[in-house]
Amino acid sequence: MQGKDLIVILGDQLSHTLSALEASSAGNSVVLMAEVAEETSYVWHHKKKLAFVFSAMRHFSQALSADGWDVRYRRLDDEHNCGSLTGEVSALLVDGGFERVVMTEAGEQRVSAAFEAVSKDWAVPLVVLPDTRFLATHEAFTSWADGRKQLRMEYFYREMRRKTGLLMQGDQPEGGQWNFDADNRKPAKADLFMPQPFRVEPDAITQDVLEMVERERGAHFGVLDGFWFAVERPQALEALEQFTREALPRFGDYQDAMLTGEPFLYHSVLAQYINIGLLDPLEVCRRVERAYYEGQAPLNAVEGFIRQIIGWREYMRGIYWLKPEGYTDQNFLGARRDLPQFYWTGETGMACMAAAIGQTRQEAYAHHIQRLMVTGNFAMLAGIDPKQVHEWYLAVYADAYEWVEAPNVIGMSQFADGGFLGSKPYAASGNYINKMSDHCAGCKYSVSQKTGKGACPFNALYWDFLARNEGKLRGNPRLGQMYATWGRMSEIKQQEYLQSAEKTLEEIETL
Repeated sequence: MQGKDLIVILGDQLSHTLSALEASSAGNSVVLMAEVAEETSYVWHHKKKLAFVFSAMRHFSQALSADGWDVRYRRLDDEHNCGSLTGEVSALLVDGGFERVVMTEAGEQRVSAAFEAVSKDWAVPLVVLPDTRFLATHEAFTSWADGRKQLRMEYFYREMRRKTGLLMQGDQPEGGQWNFDADNRKPAKADLFMPQPFRVEPDAITQDVLEMVERERGAHFGVLDGFWFAVERPQALEALEQFTREALPRFGDYQDAMLTGEPFLYHSVLAQYINIGLLDPLEVCRRVERAYYEGQAPLNAVEGFIRQIIGWREYMRGIYWLKPEGYTDQNFLGARRDLPQFYWTGETGMACMAAAIGQTRQEAYAHHIQRLMVTGNFAMLAGIDPKQVHEWYLAVYADAYEWVEAPNVIGMSQFADGGFLGSKPYAASGNYINKMSDHCAGCKYSVSQKTGKGACPFNALYWDFLARNEGKLRGNPRLGQMYATWGRMSEIKQQEYLQSAEKTLEEIETL
């Protein structure tokens, strides 16, 4: 008698079209899903992130069972939980009756390496299938990158537009240009109507998960109060519809803005649903594209949103797997300072940092400008160890998985890969934050004061960052103007900036 397939489904693979499911049948397989300690503890995951993943997993396992699949589900608090995904597979294989282990490739390198290592001891083969939920295969991205001196997302994005046909008129982009980012940098105003993301009241399954996470992982970062994430595909689809209807029309204009007390603005807050598998990236893009053609949203909003998914999202995955070893250990700028404690507590007098970290603690969410130009910018200017920064971002956001988070942080945010991913460091003084937010008006520090006690810490740290990294960055053409400005300053002025930055760094834990 032919043995069955043992299908392993990971916590971020909650898609009914998963290649591992499509490679077998309900009548000839057993599906294994497991909540394991190893996956909760490799970084200090936000409690809402853990609750979201576990609740979505439990709901997905029920949906599979309803469709006729034989699902073996292991809860985190089960007495006989092995503590690791590979351990759970090995334990089930002891019972025999399986012909092979089938899984869709893991998104994260550490998980992939663990299965590759342990499977050598199994009596049956491990079959790893491509993750067809992504638009660019590993081979396609490698082929695109081959021979290029610099990898720039914009050119990859154009290839993805051509491949998908999204916002295309024949071989030309809709509206006559590929990128409308120049139209997407308006600061928000407090009198704007702010839509809210689609919210779901926790059901009995989610409530059970929330209680378990508080009991088992109560010391982790963040809070569980006010949990509202969608945990099933129909709910995620409703979230997509609400965003498209209520927020998309102004998403483009205000996607870079920050406003006190408004953590979401016009952002979709859909990334966690896409990254876990409840929504398909192409279906999301096609729904948003339809809104443009039906006159419900302007082109700059729709193009900007689609670029984030088929551009940045796919590009980050490509970069992550293009350099499969050592990427998160890169430290081009030699940054060694420890991550300040206020990244975990949110207790700082810097209003922009307090707002971004505070909402991160509460919601497991901050939008891309808060991540890049506030918390990421400060870390780079202050010379924080990029691996510690990477591990913080991986821990605190509900949408964070290493394949998408690591290139964003190591490459884009911290410039720790030396420009492999981005063309310049995203460094800015307090002026940028003042332009794009209302945080500075109520801050303990003065954004107009450049140096000395009471000055915005970003101001002196910006010039100190350029000065201490001059040997590595002066040749960057996109920084030429700033180094020219630095060179025209008097030596006295330069010393004021450097001394003020030194004082700021000495007192970093009390900012």
